[in-house]
Amino acid sequence: MKTSEKELLALAEALGFDQAALVDTENIVFEPSFRRFCEANLCGKYGANYTCPPDCGSAEEMRSRIRAYRKALVLQSRWEIDGRDEEAVKPAKADHNRRTRTLMERGELEGLMVGASGCNLCAPCLRVQGEPCRFPALRFSCMSAYCVHVAGLAGLCGMDYYSEGTVRLFSMCCFDRRDG
Repeated sequence: MKTSEKELLALAEALGFDQAALVDTENIVFEPSFRRFCEANLCGKYGANYTCPPDCGSAEEMRSRIRAYRKALVLQSRWEIDGRDEEAVKPAKADHNRRTRTLMERGELEGLMVGASGCNLCAPCLRVQGEPCRFPALRFSCMSAYCVHVAGLAGLCGMDYYSEGTVRLFSMCCFDRRDG
């Protein structure tokens, strides 16, 4: 890693994240039963996006991908919008994910991005047409696909998870590969 942890936190602030915290990936709680939320397909990406179930891998495989790294930079942004208004939430998620990717690039992090939603680099995902992914090195799965217990992660980081009238979005940049 070329950028220090202190510099990563400063970069997160400069990019407009409301909060950022570093955690050891060993402390992240995973809840495989959360996979049922993906299977309910409320977002419409189940079986229609390479980065979502069932294509992204099992809950255990996803957990192993995160745990392949020692550290995670957890990022939060807050939006004063109605969380039930998908037309308002969708651009907020896209902005949050764009800033997460920017942080990884500017921070020169070689690692794993875990997004606030499933990958949206191609709309629609080429999986729908049975074509290969155009951006395999850049695609990312969401916290739900990884079965991350986000409320527990927020608590671990000293961040609020919920408040009425505010949407809180979370993402992670996992880095410091264990075998590297």
